[in-house]
Amino acid sequence: MRFSKRVVLVTGGARGIGEGCCRVFSKEGAHVSVVDRDLAAAEALVDALPHPAVAIQADVSIESQVRSAIARTVEHFGQLDCLINNAGIHPPDTPLTGMTPEQVVDVLRVNFISTYAACYYALEHLKKTKGTIINVSSMTAVLGQRNSTAYAASKGAQLSFTKSLALECADFGIRVNAILPSNVDTPLMRSWAATLPDPDAALDRIASLQPLGRMADIEEIGRTCLFLATDDSSFITGQGLQVDGGASLDY
Repeated sequence: MRFSKRVVLVTGGARGIGEGCCRVFSKEGAHVSVVDRDLAAAEALVDALPHPAVAIQADVSIESQVRSAIARTVEHFGQLDCLINNAGIHPPDTPLTGMTPEQVVDVLRVNFISTYAACYYALEHLKKTKGTIINVSSMTAVLGQRNSTAYAASKGAQLSFTKSLALECADFGIRVNAILPSNVDTPLMRSWAATLPDPDAALDRIASLQPLGRMADIEEIGRTCLFLATDDSSFITGQGLQVDGGASLDY
């Protein structure tokens, strides 16, 4: 029970990496706020978790809904100990000239501005608990990805934001870190593959990019986030932890 009776808020919590985080933290005794656009999926997950949880509907691209989700979480549980900024989108495989600047703004709004906003509204609550912030970035933040310039840039913004915010938060006892997964078997991954001519071949190719020979599963990423949220990582802040099955070694 490494997170017993402490409160974690997970954006994009109903599926994928977010779901993995919710399941792992709840198994360790956490009170979980599952924030997602899909309220029905969030409620179904809440019903399956072993410890108290609440489902909150929010579109993280809308600042007022981010603010409301944090306020409702604290109102419901009385505190906030960990914020996991996980919600994100991965546009279809698209070259630079195929995506307008206006479309890039939409990607940044979901993948980065939402992270900024959530930290902005959560900070005063996290000061009270000397809590943690974990931003779910991507290996593409440091390595890039062909035909994914907007996505990689948004994830790079998350990483540099993490490092800067860690400096600001150190005086308050708040640690801020990011994880940089390579390829995780999530609905987002599969929807991205579905935009390609041969989705199954694409998924096989993606799995082979990891020297371990597979993609991560969602709870493996959740356990990494748990590590960064507990005292096991008490001297780690401002870092981008590559959780990539060795992919960056042979990229």
